[in-house]
Amino acid sequence: MTASIADVVERTVDVGPIQARVLIAGTGDPVLFLHGAGGLVWNPLLEALAAGHTVHAVEHPGARSSDALSHLPGLWELVLFYDELLDVLGLDTVEVVGHSFGGMVAAELAANNPKRVRRLVLIAPIGFWRDDAPVPDIAGVPASSLPGLLLADPDGPLAATLVPPADDPQALFEASMRMASILHFIWPIPDKGLRRRIHRIAAPTLLLWGAQDRLVSPVYAEEFTARLRESRLVLVEGAGHLPQLERPAEVRDHVLGFLDTMEV
Repeated sequence: MTASIADVVERTVDVGPIQARVLIAGTGDPVLFLHGAGGLVWNPLLEALAAGHTVHAVEHPGARSSDALSHLPGLWELVLFYDELLDVLGLDTVEVVGHSFGGMVAAELAANNPKRVRRLVLIAPIGFWRDDAPVPDIAGVPASSLPGLLLADPDGPLAATLVPPADDPQALFEASMRMASILHFIWPIPDKGLRRRIHRIAAPTLLLWGAQDRLVSPVYAEEFTARLRESRLVLVEGAGHLPQLERPAEVRDHVLGFLDTMEV
C-alpha cells in the first residue's frame, strides 16, 4: 500500500541557524530524497518509495527564503548542512535518491561521508561539464522553452505543469526563489569539482537517465559510470530530464528493484 499525500507529515527541522522543511512518510529503512530545480513535490516515485521505506524528502535551503543562503556560501557548506540534517533526524545511514541538482548534492554527500550512504540513486544528475555537450544555463532559458529542454514530449500534458501561470504573481515568485536557490550553488556551470571526489563514493549506485534528455545529455552518464566504483546505468526511452514523471512506472520498478536487492 502506498502513502498518499494525506499520510505525509511535514516537519520543520532546525539545523543550526537554518530551518529545513522535510516531508516524511512510510515505514522501513530510511531514504533521503533530494529534489531538482522544480522544487519539492510529493510525486508517484516518493509514494512508491514510502510503501516500503521511510522517506525523508527535503526542500533545498533557500527555496522559500533567501536568508538560509547567507549561511551557505557554497556547495561545501550545503553538503555539510545535509550531513548535519541527517544527524538531527537521527539517521546514521541512509539510502539516497537525488534528481538533477539533487543528484549532484547526493553524490557529494556520499563522497564526503562514504559510510553514511548505503545505496545511491542518481536521476539525471548534474555535476560535470563537457565542452562537447554543454549544460544550458537554466537562468537564461525562457519559461516557454523549458518543456522542450526537460521533456521527451514537449507538447504532452506534463508541459503545462512546468511553467507557472503568467497571471499568478505568487507562483512566479515561488518559481524564481526555487531557481535562485539552485543557481546559488551551480552558477555559472555545475562543475564544482565532483570529479576530484567521486572516487570516494563507496555505495552501489543506480544511474537513471532519460534517453531524450536535452538539458543534461545522456553522454554525461559516461562521466559517472567511468568514475564510480560500482554502478548500473539505465537509459529510459521516451523520457527527457524528468524520467520519474514521464515514465513513472518504469522508474519506480528500477529504483525499488535496486534498493530492495542485496546485490547490484
